[in-house]
Amino acid sequence: MSLYPPPQERTTEVFTRLPEKFWRNGDSDWVRANKPGQKVASFLEGPSFDRAGNLYVTDIPYGRIFRISPQGEWELVVEYDGWPNGLKIHCDGRIFIADYKRGILVLDPLSKRIEPFLTHRRSEGFKGVNDLFFDREGRLYFTDQGQTGMQDPSGRVFRYDLENQRLDCLLDNGPSPNGLVMDLHEQALLVAMTRGNSIWRLPIQSDGTTSKVGVFTAMAGGVSGADGIALDDQGNLFVCDAGNGCVWVFDRHAVPLYRLRSCTEGRTLTNLAFGGEGNRHLFVTDSSTGHIHRIAMEHPGKPMFSHAAT
Repeated sequence: MSLYPPPQERTTEVFTRLPEKFWRNGDSDWVRANKPGQKVASFLEGPSFDRAGNLYVTDIPYGRIFRISPQGEWELVVEYDGWPNGLKIHCDGRIFIADYKRGILVLDPLSKRIEPFLTHRRSEGFKGVNDLFFDREGRLYFTDQGQTGMQDPSGRVFRYDLENQRLDCLLDNGPSPNGLVMDLHEQALLVAMTRGNSIWRLPIQSDGTTSKVGVFTAMAGGVSGADGIALDDQGNLFVCDAGNGCVWVFDRHAVPLYRLRSCTEGRTLTNLAFGGEGNRHLFVTDSSTGHIHRIAMEHPGKPMFSHAAT
């Protein structure tokens, strides 16, 4: 039940679609485990823009990283043995990848070489990392989702200090932690809990720990739940509702503002990023159809660490 008026509805447009020459036949361990019996040509995730305006996306089941030009032209950057999900770009140009099988990886966009960055904690492997985010100081936050859910709320949220090489676990009781982003003033971390179908708020204390973790907003039901999230420069939160074919927009007080509906038959909107002219367009991956959706917004996205001065 919602105590608020229905949010304003808007519809996306198609920016581009994965060309047929890159479609696969569904023969993948990831497909057999996560989409049994289905033909999966791709499963796009992890949108992130570089300084030149190119959009990078991942293709989880086939271990591929694509680069899409501002004109919508696709280029296969690298294909490797992995399940890449979230992707974020460091201000020095390195591309960090949350890979379910292999942990946190780093891709050099020039040499196209992929190297391991964080593969374990205290000699134990991760459950299956999902998404990641850099704060304004360059600290890396990432979710360790694995197969957690309401039956096993043991998903984790980590922070890694690149300068001091310190890895801290901020939370270890999440029902499927997924997308994450800092709030406008970077005083709290917002995390999508997919199987709990909610956004949790993790206040960050002066010593770097978290306490008084709470629910920022609880969403309506469905077959999946909250997935990728992003923030604009006013502090409004954008949440992909994987399975319901839309993106929800909430203000900084969790009041619903918009429902951004898919313009295609695809219902699996998984992740999103601001980009385009003036950083005012929202780009959304539809994993079920290979489309990249686009919609102009009133406010630009909050600048990412990838575009910070070096």
